Amino acid sequence: MSKYAHLRQEYKKHQLSEENALQDPLAQFDLWFHEAISAEVMEPNAFTLATVGENGTPSARVLLLKGVDQGGFVFYTNYHSDKARNIKQFPVGCINFLWLELERQVRISGPISKVSREESEIYFHSRPRESQIGAWVSPQSDVIQSRDVLDTNLAMMVEKFKDVEKIPLPDHWGGYRLVPVEIEFWQGRPNRLHDRLLYSEHEDGGWELCRLAP
Repeated sequence: MSKYAHLRQEYKKHQLSEENALQDPLAQFDLWFHEAISAEVMEPNAFTLATVGENGTPSARVLLLKGVDQGGFVFYTNYHSDKARNIKQFPVGCINFLWLELERQVRISGPISKVSREESEIYFHSRPRESQIGAWVSPQSDVIQSRDVLDTNLAMMVEKFKDVEKIPLPDHWGGYRLVPVEIEFWQGRPNRLHDRLLYSEHEDGGWELCRLAP
């Protein structure tokens, strides 16, 4: 057997029941998120975003969550990137958080749309100045000849904005919001009999809770 097949980890830190799950899945997410922070999870807002490309080809990458509200889960990126092209063609996706320290996962799926330019500008100008300039530097997902392309572009943009107090938001950069229609909370348990609670959105805006077999 391969070296991978022998890897084992028994999960036994926590449990998740219908009785202790909150009625609102966004409130449940907020609770788990703050517990991840308290557990000193590295990058607790890191998640995997899965989208669908041409011919139904799946694609996934790790991003950072930058907001949660009643509208959904917000992240930011280059609108010319592969993920943005996927979202334009198929405006749906799935995001997955993994907090190993707590033996937990959260899976969220639903439609994706752009946030308003005003919302993007507010977040953009909250970033460090270097990150704002970086949004102008990289032609994300394009093929480039070498690292020198980025270094040259960076030098050009630093010079361009050296006397500019407020760097403008690029037209090609901004936010997306995934509106959840399903949210699954996964808690590792012994013997691989994990707890899986799925919230599904009703047409009236409420949520139905059910348990899934592991």
